[in-house]
Amino acid sequence: MAVVLEALASYVTNMLTEMAKEEVGMLIGVSGEIDKLGVKLRDLKHFLADADRKNITDESVRGWVDELKRAMYLATDILDLCQLKAMEKTPSKGMGCFNPLLFCMRNPLHAHDIGTRIKVLNQTLDDICKRGGSFNFIKLETYQDRKMNRSFATDRKTDSLIERSGAVGEKIEDDTRALVEVLTKEVPSDKSDHLMVVAIVGVGGIGKTMLAKKVFNDEAIEGKFAKKIWLSITRDFNDVDLLSAAIAAAGGDMPAGGLARDKSLLIVVLRNAIRDKKFFLVLDDMWGVDAWEKLLMAPFSYGGPGSRVLITTRQETVCRSMKVVHHHHVDKLGPDDAWSLLKKQVLTSEGDEPQVCTLKDIGLQIIAKCDGLPLAIKVMGGLLCQKEKTRRDWEDVLNDDIWSVSRIPDELNYAIYLSYEDLPPSIKQCFLHFSLIPKKAELIVNEVVSMWIGEGLVHGDSYSLEEEGMRYYKELILRNLIDPNIEYPGQFICSMHDVICSFAQFVARDEALVARRGDIVKNKLRSHSYVRLSIETGGVQSDTFEWRYLSEQKSLRTLILTGNFKVQTSDSLLTFSSLRTLHIESAELGGLVDSVHQLKHLRYLVLKGCIGIYRLPESIYEMKFLQHISVEDCEGFVKLPGSIVKIQELRHLDIDGTHVNRIPSGFRALTNLVAIYGFPSYTDGDWCSLEELGPLFQLRELGLKGLENVSATSSVAKARLGAKAQLTRLVLECNNMMVKEVSEEEGRTIEVVFDELCPLPCLEYLSINGYFGRHLPRWMMSTTTTPLSGLRIVHLNDLTWCTQLPDGLCQLPCLEFLKIESAIAIKHIGQEFVHPYNHYHHASSQAAAAFPRLKKLYLEGMVQWEEWEWEKEVHAMPALENLLILGGKLRCIPPGLAFHARSLKKIIIWSVKGLHSVENFASVVELELYDIPYLTRMSNFPKLQKLAIRYCPKLELLQEMTTLRRLSVRIFKREQQLPLYLQTVDPSHLLLERCNPKLLTSMAAGKSGSEWVKFNHIQHVEAYADDGDNEKKWHLIYTSNPYHMETNIILESLKMSSREEVEEGVEQNQDKMAR
Repeated sequence: MAVVLEALASYVTNMLTEMAKEEVGMLIGVSGEIDKLGVKLRDLKHFLADADRKNITDESVRGWVDELKRAMYLATDILDLCQLKAMEKTPSKGMGCFNPLLFCMRNPLHAHDIGTRIKVLNQTLDDICKRGGSFNFIKLETYQDRKMNRSFATDRKTDSLIERSGAVGEKIEDDTRALVEVLTKEVPSDKSDHLMVVAIVGVGGIGKTMLAKKVFNDEAIEGKFAKKIWLSITRDFNDVDLLSAAIAAAGGDMPAGGLARDKSLLIVVLRNAIRDKKFFLVLDDMWGVDAWEKLLMAPFSYGGPGSRVLITTRQETVCRSMKVVHHHHVDKLGPDDAWSLLKKQVLTSEGDEPQVCTLKDIGLQIIAKCDGLPLAIKVMGGLLCQKEKTRRDWEDVLNDDIWSVSRIPDELNYAIYLSYEDLPPSIKQCFLHFSLIPKKAELIVNEVVSMWIGEGLVHGDSYSLEEEGMRYYKELILRNLIDPNIEYPGQFICSMHDVICSFAQFVARDEALVARRGDIVKNKLRSHSYVRLSIETGGVQSDTFEWRYLSEQKSLRTLILTGNFKVQTSDSLLTFSSLRTLHIESAELGGLVDSVHQLKHLRYLVLKGCIGIYRLPESIYEMKFLQHISVEDCEGFVKLPGSIVKIQELRHLDIDGTHVNRIPSGFRALTNLVAIYGFPSYTDGDWCSLEELGPLFQLRELGLKGLENVSATSSVAKARLGAKAQLTRLVLECNNMMVKEVSEEEGRTIEVVFDELCPLPCLEYLSINGYFGRHLPRWMMSTTTTPLSGLRIVHLNDLTWCTQLPDGLCQLPCLEFLKIESAIAIKHIGQEFVHPYNHYHHASSQAAAAFPRLKKLYLEGMVQWEEWEWEKEVHAMPALENLLILGGKLRCIPPGLAFHARSLKKIIIWSVKGLHSVENFASVVELELYDIPYLTRMSNFPKLQKLAIRYCPKLELLQEMTTLRRLSVRIFKREQQLPLYLQTVDPSHLLLERCNPKLLTSMAAGKSGSEWVKFNHIQHVEAYADDGDNEKKWHLIYTSNPYHMETNIILESLKMSSREEVEEGVEQNQDKMAR
């Protein structure tokens, strides 16, 4: 990670420059040493880019680079200690322009100590530089030089990420169909007991996991197997973790308490969970056979006949060892599909396509260097996004020296390497740091950015560090180096592809260790000193990681631990004197917290979901550099120390999910705070805790809880939310009032309180939970004088007494995600919800569509909702893509929705009691209807491809669904006839779930049965009946062309003559097909 050298060298050089201006060297008599250090660092900076590159591919350079890095870390420690001494002498003053280094130099004792340290550092650097001469480093142009010489597309807006799919062309669809056919094909009865293993084989980044996911989620697979289980097999998998994941996926019951760590017991539990069940098991990313042969094969051998295993692997030897019966090699992308994928990454708008197409000849040459790997092509697309769409810029990428590097290690990929080299130094080190985040830990963006800030990886003004860190984060997304989790709106959580993660960990291998097994960690820690550790622990008692294994790691600056570990009473944090980041999740801490105040350099402290922590020590004020504190979801945590108000550098505080209900007096002094979550609201006489928020003008994120406890509205106003110009994320929460009657006075009081909590238009995220007023705040209405024009995400939950939604929501020009949950008093949504509006409230402005950018609308738990009024004349929701309606008594879908929501692709409607029809959605491709008792008609879905119907007993008519490919139906078990509407549609695949066994018997009668005319025209039919325990105990599989029908349903209820009719009908149908 030599890029850190460049950043650290710049930091130290800048400090020394300031010292020279003040003639500090003369004051302490070491001016020569200071000048020497400054010159040495400036000279070194010219060669760091070359050292960085050679460190990756030349083993002989690694030791030299490691020594130089550690010398730079030592320099930062010296500066930190100097600043700490200054802060201790001026505890009541902000640092401002005060130079702590100068302060220390003017103190004789401090000056002698600092001078000695600098002299030793110079001697170390002299020795390092002498030995560095043998490597013949050359002066490469710096990133800033490259930036000056190349035209980067720095003005491109990054607020709205273009969705760029990695799946292109028909190839992946063809591969999916082929694999599904292999996996669902019946085998002869004498071999049905054998467990069939199928493999997807290919190099890293070629799309094996993507293909496996498409197979796993295919409806034909869904209907064929009683259990579907997906397991990700890491290189250093943990036995207990893997068994626990398998049990959870199989629907088994985990043992309680300490038994959950008993490997032998877990194997028994897994065996019982899948005993006699027909299962489909995916083992993703198999590096070896130990996980299968030594752990999983035995319990899974108890599954039912016809079970299947699908593995993805890079190793042919794994296939041979697991006796794979069918290999599917994932082919590299051909030129056409590869160019299509690259174009998707590069295009920022449809208008760019003609210009990009003129560069196709260069693009195809770049693609050829990517060797047809989808991941490499996506990364290259992310890199080209940063360039101008000109031949010169694309040729610069094509002709970069990286492509010609020889002896590149297996862990590297040329495309990823080139994209990495193109990163600015500050973002390069953040990219490497992201690879430390454990896969199980879903760290939200503010935690990730806080880690970067704490490590000194984000550069800029102290008031804009979070903003700059977010820019780095978005840059990594745009370059396809990290991927947003689509389940979370706003890109708040991202992950890193395994191949990219392996690259980053390889580059940082000398100073960072990421591991998931205790024995591997122990061996590594005994043989090497690390700067950063990320360890996932867990497993049986004998494999539990012990804290003492870390005791020799005295150079640690980052320590990330997730899972449990053994802590002895004598264990402490004293060893880690240089630690900047400490992140522990889901662990029992014992007495470790008592020594946390000894970590003088610590910036980032997160103890999330931990047991055994009740409070932080009063001595925490000694941690002068501490910027981020989180005890989120530590349920036993009850009190903040009073001394926390002395930590003037504190920027983040998260006490959400704890039992803290008081804050220390003087909290308002923490004026550097940018984020607070779980802030308790309460009054004490004439004083309100919210008053403490008044002076905190740098707040960007704020979560308030217990707002029902606030009565003094004048104190609420003193929180001054309307003066916080940086606030982008706001959570307002009351304790649930659904269990009690709310008086009119209580309702009015909470309305006034919320009215006073009016944010500025810069707000992007708003969540309101447990609100019990009759009317939502006035600042959410169209009449507000300060509309929330920047709001992108809104979540309203538990609106117990609210009878009307605010009419201001539809006028929010940037709103993309709206979720309204448990608004149990709302009966009617009127035109006010979707009425058109004028931009900026100018009377002369042209009316615009309501909800102009809304993409996802979720309306859940509105149990009294009966009417939604929206006429065709009202233009609204032109960008809506997903709609979910769950619960309520809605009588009809408004005509305006079907007429104007032309981007709508997916609709889910569950448990809506009054609905009679769903019609006229021209763009919808996926529809799910569940438990709609009075639904009778569905029609006019010209693009519908996937339809699921569950428990809609009155449904009679399906019309105008000419593109329907997959239909799944679940009817009440008491029904003994198929629904008549099956005769009016012609899907290529029909899945019938949980049928009555008698209905299945009737279907099995074939042409002579009464149900034959309802399904015989459908190409492929799967039907299942259960016996109370196994949902797929009985099955019927039918294919129309070529004709095939098989079933295991017992036909004892049929007379012999009926059996003869069945056989005759089958023979006639075969003759018909043959003709």
